[in-house]
Amino acid sequence: MLACAGAVLAAGCNKPGADKPKDQKASTTACADYAKKVCDEAGAESGTCTSVKTATDLMPNGACAIALTEFAHTKKKLGDARKSCEELTTKLCAEIGKDTETCQMVTTQTKQFPPERCTMMMEHYAEVVADLKKREARNQPLAAEKIAAIAKADAPAYGPETATVTVVEFSDFQCPFCSRAATVGQKLKQQYSDRVRFVFRQFPLSFHQQAHLAAQASLAAHAQGKFWEYHDKLFADQSKLERPALEQVAKDVGLNVGEFKKALDEKKFAPAVDADMKLGEEVAVEGTPTMFVNGQRVTDPTDFDAVAKLIDAALGKKPS
Repeated sequence: MLACAGAVLAAGCNKPGADKPKDQKASTTACADYAKKVCDEAGAESGTCTSVKTATDLMPNGACAIALTEFAHTKKKLGDARKSCEELTTKLCAEIGKDTETCQMVTTQTKQFPPERCTMMMEHYAEVVADLKKREARNQPLAAEKIAAIAKADAPAYGPETATVTVVEFSDFQCPFCSRAATVGQKLKQQYSDRVRFVFRQFPLSFHQQAHLAAQASLAAHAQGKFWEYHDKLFADQSKLERPALEQVAKDVGLNVGEFKKALDEKKFAPAVDADMKLGEEVAVEGTPTMFVNGQRVTDPTDFDAVAKLIDAALGKKPS
């Protein structure tokens, strides 16, 4: 409504027959052109861009036309305001490495920050750089001993242990994003067959109240040789993870339900779930899904193409 009201006011709320601008089209586009130029300089997602769009909706087009002729002044003001963000980006990238993924992320994101945020980050520079260094460390491939630890043959897996590529996923049966990663896992199995070994690790998050029991249930199914069938059923309907539903899934996949119930009653597999979580913490797993391809952390485990790209590189396959 404000934008509409601004347009009407700019036109003078003229009655039929009243005087109109001689070149209405040119006049009307002046404010849009000015807003676009500001947004191109400040960043389309920046607060400055949003503010100028709101302001120019209310401005007379003649004023915008004048502002366009003196845009060099606006550009200088924007540049001066952005100096704190430019200084922040330069400093941070020098600390964490100009060619790192984290530097690329910082460069992209600070372009969208309001200058005040960059100034605040400079005031807390030590904490900011420490957090980014921690992030960059997580991006580095795992050491050989850690790769071996998370890939060892005590967890549910498919594919030969001698495969060139090992994918390890830390997952939570109550996590909605993990269900997407499960779909990625199914596609990997279809596409790569015995060229890839896929290992599933438990990482039930503390705020998912049913996740730990579901993880225990999946390992009880694993003990009876039915892990993947059970895994697929749980991810197919994440609304049914309470004890009665877990028992029903056990029936559906053909488990010995008495043995299954006994394992849950005795919390037989709770230590194995906790051990997986400890392994995850040792390789800086902070959320789910987290996936590694030969020790390289996957940026987005819910994106099949992102995972396949790392696998193809490890297999020595040239991109098409």
